[in-house]
Amino acid sequence: MSIVYILVPIAILFVLIAIGVFFWAVKGEQFSDLNKQGHSILFEDDKEQHNKSND
Repeated sequence: MSIVYILVPIAILFVLIAIGVFFWAVKGEQFSDLNKQGHSILFEDDKEQHNKSND
């Protein structure tokens, strides 16, 4: 039963760290444009090939 006195504060610490990281990511605008990364993966090669053909 004494292990509970150690595990509960550790669990609370982990939750506080996770909440802090989440708010840090929101403050840093990590979630401002969720579609940008998906579009950059799909259309990145097209832009590079288009630029090479213009040179």
